[in-house]
Amino acid sequence: MSTDGRRTVAGAAVLRGEITTALRGALLQELAAVGYGRLSIEAVARRAGVAKTAVYRRWHSKLEMVLEVVAEVAGQNLSLPDTGSLRGDIQLALRLMAHALEHPLASQIIPDLLAEAARNEQMGATLQVALRTTQRDIGARIVGRAVARGELPAEVDPDVAGDLIVGPLYWRLTVARQPAPDDYLTAVADATAAALGRVLPEQDQIAADVRGDDRERADHDVSA
Repeated sequence: MSTDGRRTVAGAAVLRGEITTALRGALLQELAAVGYGRLSIEAVARRAGVAKTAVYRRWHSKLEMVLEVVAEVAGQNLSLPDTGSLRGDIQLALRLMAHALEHPLASQIIPDLLAEAARNEQMGATLQVALRTTQRDIGARIVGRAVARGELPAEVDPDVAGDLIVGPLYWRLTVARQPAPDDYLTAVADATAAALGRVLPEQDQIAADVRGDDRERADHDVSA
């Protein structure tokens, strides 16, 4: 009998949750240590302190194991409390993402898996879906709040916003492999909020252009 009250099929193996958790952790540690190419099921089992049969009860291959665990980790929603402002939400998102990407395991695993994704179609598709879903969620939440506050018009595309928020940080930490100190995060938050704020409805844009022309004429009259 299973612990959740459902009857276990006769002859079926009961998968212990603590062993699955140990294997997931061991997989991430092994990926960070040796990379996907040198990863082996035997090494993951050894690191978890179990027999390799425990791995095969859960996954049929190392690719299946990596795809499931990585997709689960990469697809986790980022906790984004409402700071009360567009700029504050962007800066909080950047700090949380920087903390996650700078984690010793993530900083080793992500570049390796991206390189593998270029050679492995399944890996590429899995990473693309997981990362893109997370990025869209960030953009949708931040833009949705800003629209509700009146900071942004409803015309702002959440996908574009997600690219603007995530892109620079992802490039710096994952591709360029440079640190992202607080002053950098602040500068990116300022620039991103300013860029999104320029996406105005057509009538508001016309009015803004008129105000700009009026200011230019006033400055010209003063200088004259």
